[in-house]
Amino acid sequence: QVQLVESGGGLVEAGGSLRLSCAASGSIFSIGHMAWYRQASGQQRELVANITSGGITNQIDSVKGRFTISRDNAKKMVYLLMNSLKPEDTAVYYCNAVVKTTYWSRLNPYWGQGTQVTVSS
Repeated sequence: QVQLVESGGGLVEAGGSLRLSCAASGSIFSIGHMAWYRQASGQQRELVANITSGGITNQIDSVKGRFTISRDNAKKMVYLLMNSLKPEDTAVYYCNAVVKTTYWSRLNPYWGQGTQVTVSS
């Protein structure tokens, strides 16, 4: 099995910063895309940013210039550095990764349990 464990969430004032981390472990042969999603109360889960195994990144417009996604392939980690946080960034943030568990397996998506980020005004 594959586990994704997020950390780094918390309560921060508007304009502040947080760094989320996600560690992948378990039966992993290789990891493809990794991503951060978020889900605000009463809303659908949305993609925030993703990164390929080669380091190509993509972010939604509302976080461009403020959030930076990065990864450490050797450590099987993905990070989300969030600067200039706004109250509308308040949500549960989820780590996502597509993983091959063996050489022959397909890439399958896995999710972490989520970490709460709350930005006060």
